[in-house]
Amino acid sequence: MSKTWFITGTSSGFGRILTETLLARGDRVAATLRQPDRLDVLKARHGDRLWVAPLDVTDTDAVRHAVDAAFAAFGRIDVVVSNAAYGLFGAAEEVTDAQIRHQIDTNVLGSIAVIRAALPHLRAQGGGRVLQVTSEGGQIAYPNFSLYHASKWAMEGFVESVAQEVAPFGIAFTLVEPGPARTSFGQGLVSPPPMAVYDDTPAGAVRRAVAERSFAIYGDPAKMVRAMIDCADGAEAPRRLLLGRDSFDRVRAALVERLAALDRQREVALSTEADD
Repeated sequence: MSKTWFITGTSSGFGRILTETLLARGDRVAATLRQPDRLDVLKARHGDRLWVAPLDVTDTDAVRHAVDAAFAAFGRIDVVVSNAAYGLFGAAEEVTDAQIRHQIDTNVLGSIAVIRAALPHLRAQGGGRVLQVTSEGGQIAYPNFSLYHASKWAMEGFVESVAQEVAPFGIAFTLVEPGPARTSFGQGLVSPPPMAVYDDTPAGAVRRAVAERSFAIYGDPAKMVRAMIDCADGAEAPRRLLLGRDSFDRVRAALVERLAALDRQREVALSTEADD
């Protein structure tokens, strides 16, 4: 049975591949992006099954308008995909205040705005799914990505809470956590001028690895998109969908270590209880 989707950030990467894949299988898509003419070819091919609107998710009023218009156009939207984002790459003291604000405005406040705008419609229609794209970087962290990680960890916490709030209305959330994939994400990284003092630090090592492309990327974005669609088609919504072989190993190792560290602190935690 075909579905209707609302997707942000559809000009490239996961958003574009997801839009193309869904249209090819006969679904309807409300696609938003900052430059809507980039979907002209798809629009000509799929006609009324593709609804396109310009959207910069940092404009909260525009987000509300786009979401309202999409629901009005299609009547019902089964799956909302909050995907628009980008990466700020640099040590914490290298990035500028303006870059930090834009990172948070896009990845956090923009994603929250999309979800908040969709919730009244999803409640009114009796439920639906929300896929919030975060990253393996929503559970682990690398040097030079501190602000990107801050945005993704923030969305993990937001979804953990709001999912409990709206579960009684039949609205289910999944945090989609892709690892490194063969998309244009790396080309879209925003990087401030590097500080030489970090050259011989872990931040400098990561900077050189990115510049030299000395690390292997195994993630197939088409297969990751297929997993996202299968997840949305499933009867149950897993809270997290981690995508990538190496990502699975890295996240699992981090969680095991975090749990072991927590267990080592058990006595300290218990010792802080009030005597009465």
